[in-house]
Parts: sequence; C-alpha cells; structure tokens
Amino acid sequence: MKIGLTGTMSVGKTTLVKALSKMEQFKGYTCTTERSKYLNSLGIPLNHETTIEGQTIFLAERVTELMQDSLITDRTIIDVMAFTNCAKKISYMDGDAFTDYASRFIKQYDYIFYISSDGMDIEDNGIRETDTNYRCQIDEEIQKLLLKHRPIVHTLKGTTEERIKQIIKTI
Repeated sequence: MKIGLTGTMSVGKTTLVKALSKMEQFKGYTCTTERSKYLNSLGIPLNHETTIEGQTIFLAERVTELMQDSLITDRTIIDVMAFTNCAKKISYMDGDAFTDYASRFIKQYDYIFYISSDGMDIEDNGIRETDTNYRCQIDEEIQKLLLKHRPIVHTLKGTTEERIKQIIKTI
C-alpha cells in the first residue's frame, strides 16, 4: 500500500510519518520524509525561489518513492506540483507542462491524506518558508490540485494521535 500525506509547510506531515513508522502495523513500510535541508545544502533553491530543475529533482524523489511496494511519505506528487505552480522563477508554460507530466503519477497512491493548516502555527526550522501568505498560497494550490486530480481525498485533523486513528480507520 502507498500512503501519501499532503499539505502546506508546517502542518505535521513529517511528525506523523515518524510516528507511523514506529507502529507494528507499518513495519516493513518504507517511511520517507523530505530532504529539503540536504537538497538546499547542494544549492537547490526551495519554495518560491525554486526552479524547474529543482522541481525536477523533487519529482524524481517522489517517483522513486512510488517504486516501493509499501510506502508512507510526507510529500506527494501533488506537493511538487503545487510548489511548481507557485514558483516565481518558473514560467506558466513550463509549469503547466511540468505539472501535466507529473500528474500521471498521482494514481499510484492508494491513499492521499490532506492535512489542513487551519489553527497551526508555522514552525521555523531554518529551511522552511515562514511567510504566511506564501503558506496559504501553497495550501490553496494543493487543494485545487487535489480537486482536479484526486476525487477521493481524506482530510486529517487533530493531534498526531487523532490523525493516526483516522488513517487506520480509513485504510
């Protein structure tokens, strides 16, 4: 089973993947978290400064994850598409072509869980973007893409423990 978590920055996706990875039910799953800090250290621009080359690297990471039989990841193809569409340095034409290509991989997820940013503060980890307007822009773009490409999306709310219960109930 392939489970993807999607949502804007600082909503608890990584925390949730780490908690799920410790559960007996998910033993044997590949549990992945994004490597933004590492990629940024290689000179790959992030967030609104990203480039088509940078987003291609992020897409390759997500597609590589999808090659696993059992996966839980804190980023999905939807996230990559949203950041591409919100990037200052990517033209609309390039962004449209990129997201059209990327969208063909979305169907490989068995479940996509959306985590809303409602009521959640942005945690500054030194890498993530902390601009609230940008965060809202990414969240809106993710929601638009989910409506367009994934008619069945499960929304998670509450604490990490409550979210885990919602995931287990759904799958």
